[in-house]
Amino acid sequence: MKDFHTMEDFNFKDKTVLLRADINCPLDKKTLEIVNDSRVRRIVPTVRELMGKRAKVVILAHQSRKGKWDFISMEQHSKRLARHLNHPVRYIDDIMGDAAKEGIRSLGPGEVLLLGNVRSLDSETAKLDMKGHAASDLVTALAPLIDYYVCDAFGAAHRSQCSIVGFPMKVPSASGRLMAKEIFALKAIFDEPRRPSVFVLGGAKFGDIPPMLDHVLGSGAADTVILTGLAGNAFLYARGVNIGDTSLDALKEEMTPENIEAAREMLTKYSRNILLPTDVAVERDGVRTNVLIGDLPSPEAALDIGLDSIEKFKKVLELSRTSFMTGPAGLYEKEGFGMGTRELMAAMIESKGQSVIGGGHTISAADKFDMTDGFSYVSTAGGALEEFLLGRELPAVEALRYSFGKF
Repeated sequence: MKDFHTMEDFNFKDKTVLLRADINCPLDKKTLEIVNDSRVRRIVPTVRELMGKRAKVVILAHQSRKGKWDFISMEQHSKRLARHLNHPVRYIDDIMGDAAKEGIRSLGPGEVLLLGNVRSLDSETAKLDMKGHAASDLVTALAPLIDYYVCDAFGAAHRSQCSIVGFPMKVPSASGRLMAKEIFALKAIFDEPRRPSVFVLGGAKFGDIPPMLDHVLGSGAADTVILTGLAGNAFLYARGVNIGDTSLDALKEEMTPENIEAAREMLTKYSRNILLPTDVAVERDGVRTNVLIGDLPSPEAALDIGLDSIEKFKKVLELSRTSFMTGPAGLYEKEGFGMGTRELMAAMIESKGQSVIGGGHTISAADKFDMTDGFSYVSTAGGALEEFLLGRELPAVEALRYSFGKF
């Protein structure tokens, strides 16, 4: 039983719909041109459906944030979206001023308007709760001009921000198609996994891993967790393995006494459920070389899991009915050190179970190895995915639930 509205619950014909999207794109640092518009492409089904239902579509979105080099206007994004829709997308470099309001009022059914970078507003990122954001200048200005609010910004769903949580208190609100797919796919992984369920946690920050382990193993979402990448190296160190100064140096910011102790607690509490590498791969004389854990320390940094670890982890993944990966197993961008990530992904796909990957680096690796289409689901979320792994509620989903109860 769903506890928030989805798009089929409302009649959007001739209505003005404010769509909050996450089309935050990577840019070329020299030209500030978009280099990957996959997030733009992923909102196309929601926009097309609204257009087909003869809604007047107003899109709010962000690119980076104030003070960052990639904080730019949304004009490029409007052109990319227009290309993928094969339909004009009007752009107004204003958010809630007279130009934006006039643009919204002048929209016809089936037309699309993208407003300026919403993070230009200080109120967007103010530290407020849902009620505080609902009283903000943005919501006060735009809510009277719209009939419905649709949130399709799962990538920003973990943020309690004005355009994410403010509007659902004021107007009937629904999840967009991408948002709903993300939530239902991750709920299937976390709440109702087919067993055995195997999680692979790789390139995340070491400090986040112990609480993630406690949640996914403690809640029963995962039966087994495989640790690779920097997380695997850090847990080997916490177990007492001398991983070498070079590998340790890559972890120095995270290797606080508190994080090390938390890792040791998890290794004790879930000793049967956590799998660590049995060997690593280093670059020695320009060649990928396997080093068994018993032969460490190595003067070279561990850049990937070794062949023995790959074979051991593949067997576990091939028997899984649910598998989930976030974070690559090694430095996949470096020639010869993508083997661990590639082989574990292949095992997930070959398992014939439900397989999900998430996070920017993981998806980039899957794209590099031409494996993206083999998974049951690919989640583009970063921070929202981490919140799922930590068992926390997402502010965007809480706001949609509030709106469901109110409207």
